[in-house]
Amino acid sequence: MLFRTLLDEQSGTVCYLLTDPQAAEASVIDPRPADVPVIKALLAEQGARLRWVLRTHEHDAQRSPAERAALAELQATWVQHRPPPQPILPVGDDYIEVIATPGHTPDCLSFRWRDRLFCGDLLIVDACPDQPRPTRPQSLWDSVTHVVFRLPDETLLFSSCVRRGRLVATVGEQRRWHPWFGNTSRDAFLTRVAGLPERRPAGAVD
Repeated sequence: MLFRTLLDEQSGTVCYLLTDPQAAEASVIDPRPADVPVIKALLAEQGARLRWVLRTHEHDAQRSPAERAALAELQATWVQHRPPPQPILPVGDDYIEVIATPGHTPDCLSFRWRDRLFCGDLLIVDACPDQPRPTRPQSLWDSVTHVVFRLPDETLLFSSCVRRGRLVATVGEQRRWHPWFGNTSRDAFLTRVAGLPERRPAGAVD
């Protein structure tokens, strides 16, 4: 399986393209409108068809009609909001597992492929460029501590936003050292989240 990252250095947002060259099938995780021409070019270069568009979460209310139209050009089956009845998605001879991890937005998903978990903005908490706080803090705590942090320590965690120059971390590292979830209690986490603003201040920069 070929694994590619497409990083927008200005915003820090990332999408991921996984391609099985032998089966000529691909999946893309969290594509941005600006990624669509690049994704199409990579697929054409690899002679592959896009089978799945996987979205960990969405902030489509912040997108323009033109941006939404660009994303619609990705001709594939979309998986977002809730896991499908069959949460194992085949990609050639490989597969991706869909896991419900609500909290950042009401219906977030994470996608597990081999030793990697693509978890969107679950671990960002207060640094999402589209919202200043999680919409369901209680669900977020449960998703992170009861789902993500119960994966093997060596599992690689890939976010949809790069913060402090880091693209990937491990479950073991984040369980111990994460500034919001590491070495703290549920009550302390919820109290801290309650102090976050409801809206991002005008002109705020991450």
